[in-house]
Amino acid sequence: MLNIGVLVSGGGTNLQALIDAQQSGIIKSGKIVTVIADRSGAYALKRAESAGIDAKEILKKEYGSGAEFDKALVSYLKEMKVDIVVLAGFLSILGKDFIAVYRDKIVNIHPSLIPSFCGDGFYGLKVHQAALDYGVKVTGATVHLVNEITDGGKIIMQKAVYINDDDTAETLQKRVMEEAEWQILPRAVEMLCEDLKKAQ
Repeated sequence: MLNIGVLVSGGGTNLQALIDAQQSGIIKSGKIVTVIADRSGAYALKRAESAGIDAKEILKKEYGSGAEFDKALVSYLKEMKVDIVVLAGFLSILGKDFIAVYRDKIVNIHPSLIPSFCGDGFYGLKVHQAALDYGVKVTGATVHLVNEITDGGKIIMQKAVYINDDDTAETLQKRVMEEAEWQILPRAVEMLCEDLKKAQ
């Protein structure tokens, strides 16, 4: 079984979807061994602790540069023998040195159908507001591998969600989470774990 490390910044709803999927057997080729938050007081760490998973703060603001922060993350992930890294609402951008260590083993969930409404500056409610402002009728979520380009890595899985006429950024965000993100992130993580196990 592969070891999964999850990086978080906030409430951890996607982390909860992963924990639930592990408990229900959707994720069976990997196991979450640690959850790391880059911001103090992230509720996601409480979710990890409740599930008996190692929870740690590595705070970005305590490091002089992004490179030093990345080095601290890698060092701890290596200590925990992590094989696959999942970004679940992780708002820090990882540098090229981090990506090189975990090349093709870092997964991110983005709340739109890439290549729409993605890249630098598109995160959280901003993504959903952009979709509403543009007037698209369908949005969704994408799980992709992480490379040096923001939201630019290979797409693993996508799921569409229809936009309602009365949607706000908040209602759309909630529906995209429930109908897409929480469905496809665990399945994509299992798929990647399975593929990497076969390749070993």
